[in-house]
Amino acid sequence: MYCVQFKRMKIAVEGCMHGDLDKVYDTIKYIENTRNIKIDLLLCCGDFQAVRNEKDMDSLNVPPKYREMKSFWKYYSGQEVAPVPTIFIGGNHEASNYLWELYYGGWAAPNIYFLGFAGVVKFGNIRIGGLSGIYNARNYCLGHHERPPYNDNTIRSVYHVREYDVHKLMHLEDPIDIFLSHDWPLGITDFGNWQQLVRYKKHFKDEIQQGTLGSKPAAQLLEKLKPSYWFSAHLHCKFTALVEHEEGGRVTKFLALDKCLPGRKFLQIVDIESDPGPYEVQYDEEWLAITRKLNCVFPLTLRRGDFGRTQLDMQDCRQWVKSRMEDRGAKPCEFSQTAPPHKPSDSVSNTTFSGSPRNPQTVSFLELLDLPYVLDNALDSRDTPTSLPQKDDYSEDIPIEDEDDLEDGEPNNENRSS
Repeated sequence: MYCVQFKRMKIAVEGCMHGDLDKVYDTIKYIENTRNIKIDLLLCCGDFQAVRNEKDMDSLNVPPKYREMKSFWKYYSGQEVAPVPTIFIGGNHEASNYLWELYYGGWAAPNIYFLGFAGVVKFGNIRIGGLSGIYNARNYCLGHHERPPYNDNTIRSVYHVREYDVHKLMHLEDPIDIFLSHDWPLGITDFGNWQQLVRYKKHFKDEIQQGTLGSKPAAQLLEKLKPSYWFSAHLHCKFTALVEHEEGGRVTKFLALDKCLPGRKFLQIVDIESDPGPYEVQYDEEWLAITRKLNCVFPLTLRRGDFGRTQLDMQDCRQWVKSRMEDRGAKPCEFSQTAPPHKPSDSVSNTTFSGSPRNPQTVSFLELLDLPYVLDNALDSRDTPTSLPQKDDYSEDIPIEDEDDLEDGEPNNENRSS
């Protein structure tokens, strides 16, 4: 007889990063020092803004007056190293050209892992899934047709959630411990204190009462996957909910957090029972099998994907993936730069556009699964038909600066939620 040892993994959950890595990591260090604890993992729920250089800002859907280099470039260049393993998803304010290179997921910088447009990884024995972007009904059924350099339409549509990525996630059967989305699942406010929410976010009231606040595909995934935890951001406020699922008595603890600003509730520590470690990011066998099986219907044009013709015999596919992982190992391949990092000493940017390079991590991932590289296929985004919707005539984006910012005092990195 022997006793299985468990510990409590301490996970820091952060809302919208907006490129402020220095501030978030400083806050984590402050918490570790004042509480005498060690944070094992940081999860970021989007608007990460992995901007490597000035040229990346051309792919960032942010008004020019709000475009700043912020601090990601330091971690990309190696000047700084993330003090805690970090996993993030994309939101609606991203360097979309860079994230497209890592569509299947990969290291955006050393110790900073992007989950991909949709993805699942393991950290220790904790299974973490995520869906990047935000929901827009007009573009949901289209393929991933956008390519850099983006025009006025595609710089927005590139981060809209696609049916194909949700379709892949809906095939997950093994239990998920944590799921990340940028926007909230539709109807999640029914499971929390929405009356308190609208007292300080008055403009949410009509959408809540009309049942339109949130993402419909995220709600479908919540119902299907029933993860133990679901973390979101996007709406720049903290909100909690408890979803009791009908099947099997499973419960999902929902938490949405704010953006990284003084006095805002942007960070919370969550304890999750786990094995004793050591912990590292590893590929997930089931997710690799789903990716391999469905890559043949990956839609890369304006046409909707034809998912019905793919028979998912996952047993054989999982066995194939398991055999490959036994030979190669489950660790993602090493980080590598594909564009020059920002140099503060340069008064003028000398970064020129070179298309969307083939990231060696993505090439390695596809070789592992014996799949072709297709991310540079399909039409050029500059040739996007004019019949596509122009700039949306309704508000889908929460602005970088919202009305609450006017109430903030002087900067203070020690403000946090726990």
